[in-house]
Amino acid sequence: MLNVVLLEPEMPANTGNIGRTCVAAGARLHLIGPLGFLLNEKMLRRAGLDYWDQLDVTVYDDYQDFAARNREAKIYMATTKAQRSYCEVSYEPDCYLMFGKESAGLPEELLVEHEPDCVRIPMIGDSRSLNLSNAVAIVLYEALRQNDFAQMNCTGQLHRLQWK
Repeated sequence: MLNVVLLEPEMPANTGNIGRTCVAAGARLHLIGPLGFLLNEKMLRRAGLDYWDQLDVTVYDDYQDFAARNREAKIYMATTKAQRSYCEVSYEPDCYLMFGKESAGLPEELLVEHEPDCVRIPMIGDSRSLNLSNAVAIVLYEALRQNDFAQMNCTGQLHRLQWK
């Protein structure tokens, strides 16, 4: 199972959207505090719709707590500062995809310590970053694609009509 890790997320709507994406993708969500909101906040629940109760989510006090409880985790760190694209790595089926807080991303000290595992989403011109929930979806679905969308429904059904 793939894992999405948010380090100190600040916006409940982004985290709610990411939680909904994790449920649809069969991924676990890891939230590393301090969080910029309460887990029972209305905006978090609204963005997550009725998916939040289905979410496999773990909350950690801080990065040290996360690291201690996930010692063997293969972590890829998404950052605008990385040298290589998120498409240039081979994601293991149980890897961790880490993203930083909306206002600052991941701390540079952490990035330098894990340089070989840092990935970026290419952007044009002076674009500083993408919305956090969009960035998570992009990288998560690349990891799912590389793992052949294991155990996912890859065909769609019409509600009233049928495909020819």
